[in-house]
Amino acid sequence: MLFRRLSGSPPPWTEDQTLQRFRFTNAYRASDRTSQYLIRRVIYEGSQAHREIVFRTILFRLFNLPSTWEALSARLGTIAADDFEPDRFGRVLLEHSARGATLYSAAYVIPPVPQMGAGRKHEQHLKLVRSMLDDRVDEKLGDARSLEAVFDLLTGYPSLGRFLAFQLAIDLNYGPHLAFSEMDFVAAGPGAREGIAKCFDRRDGWSDEDIIRWVAERQEVEFAERGVVFPTLWGRPLQLIDCQNLFCEIAKYARVAHPEFTAVNGRHRMKRTFAPGPASEQPWYPPKWGINEAIEPMPVRRASLEQLDLAFDQVQTESLTTLGPDRPPDAVRLQDRLLPLGH
Repeated sequence: MLFRRLSGSPPPWTEDQTLQRFRFTNAYRASDRTSQYLIRRVIYEGSQAHREIVFRTILFRLFNLPSTWEALSARLGTIAADDFEPDRFGRVLLEHSARGATLYSAAYVIPPVPQMGAGRKHEQHLKLVRSMLDDRVDEKLGDARSLEAVFDLLTGYPSLGRFLAFQLAIDLNYGPHLAFSEMDFVAAGPGAREGIAKCFDRRDGWSDEDIIRWVAERQEVEFAERGVVFPTLWGRPLQLIDCQNLFCEIAKYARVAHPEFTAVNGRHRMKRTFAPGPASEQPWYPPKWGINEAIEPMPVRRASLEQLDLAFDQVQTESLTTLGPDRPPDAVRLQDRLLPLGH
C-alpha cells in the first residue's frame, strides 16, 4: 500500500476491506507520518549538536504530535536546550490547549509523571525533560555502547516504561550521533505481545523477543516459501523494530478479521478509521542508512483550482486552532497539502 501510494496510484491500494477501513502503521516504522516528521523536521533540521538533537527528540516524542511541535515553534522560534524553560513552554501549550487543540497523539498512551510534582500532564512532561537535561542524559547516551544500553538508560527515568523507552531509543538512534543496528535489540510492547499470542499456540520456552527476532531473521526464507514478493525499503529489509510493530498491527487487524482470537485482557474493537489521501511528500530517512539516493521522485500531479482552494481552507482552519487568529496559515502545513497536488 505504501509503494502504491507513493507511485501516485489512486486509493484504495488494496482489496483487503479491513486495511481499507482502519488505520494501521506502515510495515517500515520509519515510513509512518509522525516518524517522517520527526526525522526530517525535528532531528535533521536545526543544530546538529548531540545535546540539541537529544533534547528535541525527547520533547517531540513525549507529545508525539506534529501540531504540538509547530505550536511551540510558532510562538518560541528556535527550540533549543539552552533556552528551555518548562514554565514558558508550559504556558504556550496551555494556550494552545485552551483553543481546543490536542496536545498528545492518540497513537499510544504517554503516562503522566507524578514524580515531577503536581500540575497538568504536559507540565509534568516538560519538567521530566528538564530533569533529563540536568542529568546530562545526552552525555550518558553518548557513552552507551549498544541499543540495549540506550534502552536501559531511558527506563531509569520516571514513567518511561519498556514500551516508551524502546520507541524513544529507536528515535534517538535515527540521529547522526548514535549508530546502532536496529537488529541488535528489541523490547516487545503490549500490542506486540497480544499479536504474538494470536499467532502462536505454543512457545517452547521462547520469549516474545525471541519470536520477533526469529521472524525478522527468517523473513526472506518465509516470503520465498509462500511466494510473497515483499518489497524492502529501497534495499533495507524489515528490522526488529518493524517486526515488533507488525505484531502489534496483527493484533489490531485480528480484532476485526478474527474476533474469535481475542487475547486475555485484549481489546475488542478498532477505533481509528482510515481516510485515504495522496502521499504528502517523498519519504526521507536517516542519511546514514544510505537509501535516500535510491528513492525515485514522486510523480508530479496537477490539481484543479477547487482542490487547491479546499487544501488552503483546511490549512487555514487548522492554523487558527494551532496558532491563533492573528497569524497567517502555517507554511509547513500548506506545503504538505499542496505538494501532493503538484504545486
